[in-house]
Amino acid sequence: MSAGNQSALIELVPKPKLSFGQIFNMSFGFLGIQFAFALQNGNASRILRTFGADVEHLSWFWLAAPLVGMIVQPIVGHYSDRTWNRLGRRKPFFLCGAILSSIALCLMPNASLFTAIAPALLVGAAMLMIMDACFNLAMEPFRALVADNLPDSQRTMGFSVQTFLIGIGAVVGSAFPFILNKWFNISNSAPEGVVAANVKWAFYIGAAVFIIAILITVLLTKEYSPAEYEKYHGSPENSQNGLLQIFKDFANMPKTMRQLGLVQFFSWFALFGMWVFTNDAVATHTYGLSIEDKSSDTYRNAGDWVGLLFSIYNGVSAVFALLLPFIAMRIGRRLTHAASLVCGGIGLLSIYIIHDPDWLILPMIGIGIAWASILAMPYVILSGSIPAGKMGIYMGIFNFFITIPQLVNGIIGGPIVKYLYHNQPIYAIVMSGLFMLAAAVSVIYVYDPVEIKRK
Repeated sequence: MSAGNQSALIELVPKPKLSFGQIFNMSFGFLGIQFAFALQNGNASRILRTFGADVEHLSWFWLAAPLVGMIVQPIVGHYSDRTWNRLGRRKPFFLCGAILSSIALCLMPNASLFTAIAPALLVGAAMLMIMDACFNLAMEPFRALVADNLPDSQRTMGFSVQTFLIGIGAVVGSAFPFILNKWFNISNSAPEGVVAANVKWAFYIGAAVFIIAILITVLLTKEYSPAEYEKYHGSPENSQNGLLQIFKDFANMPKTMRQLGLVQFFSWFALFGMWVFTNDAVATHTYGLSIEDKSSDTYRNAGDWVGLLFSIYNGVSAVFALLLPFIAMRIGRRLTHAASLVCGGIGLLSIYIIHDPDWLILPMIGIGIAWASILAMPYVILSGSIPAGKMGIYMGIFNFFITIPQLVNGIIGGPIVKYLYHNQPIYAIVMSGLFMLAAAVSVIYVYDPVEIKRK
């Protein structure tokens, strides 16, 4: 009989509930991760365009991010399930990821300094790939940490607090180039081929915020020792198959996880299209620029405004995340997620009919509601169907359903914009809205064992 089966015969001690302060500290590092992630989402495309990328090739450069995530997250999840040292179980991965990510954040906007080694565009794309790999190294164990430390009755609250902190980090990170330019008079102009000073300083400060936020979680959060873990979860499985176990676990994934995979496919296909093409969609459709214009002050102003818009949807997300536990308690977790995704789909579609930049704030409300739910509800539903000893690996494997749709969109998105949409990126945003609505329909049919048990 395996250790996992033996533990099933042992009556486990219920995990103690944690205070709000403990839950807050446990997830605080995510504020730093999302601050940096928001800088990447809002500025990577404009940086690559500055270095000479064509708009139809942007999605190909962004392929590196999900591809690296697909490889890194399951491996990190697998080994974080089996890591026990003086620093903790998940915390060593947070700290290592933060240090490496901060280095990449400082290097990416300065890729033009390395032209003696390789073209700036190639260096910038490489930094995007390295940055995303390190983000994944820091980010994946945070999901597992919430499931490790919290009883099922507190997991919705735990993931909602995590989403709130993600929103706060993303609000400031998305708006930071705009803030540095408008409030601190740091220039957003630069010679052709050089990244503007406000973007560079935003990345430098983002690197510092990342490190500090992770250190707060590492220093103030207690992880269960192996003995405590066994008392609450049973004996962890100690497979000797190494990475082969990842493929075995993938083949044996729970039914709920497979069904959520379709929801995630539609959701993240939509998000990827929004992140890659919003800068140029707003510049061309709302500001009336030509697709070839990528170095004028108007284009840079459009980019700063998109950063502020992304900040707004993340701000909405931070507030709405705190309401999710109460809404889910009233209408259920699946309907909560479905309704939120409908709001996001309508928000994305409405960008097409808006021609005044100021009114683009309205769609951000719906997108923010959807983003809050995407960051919380699938993980809440999933965590109730995963064996405790497999939490890290299955959270890592679940990332496949985030990266695969991004890879698909990355491969076909650029050619679709060029040949089907005739270089009008606004239609990529419309397509994202339709995919978000498809996600809303598909989540209704997901099997949620905890929700059914409560009925």
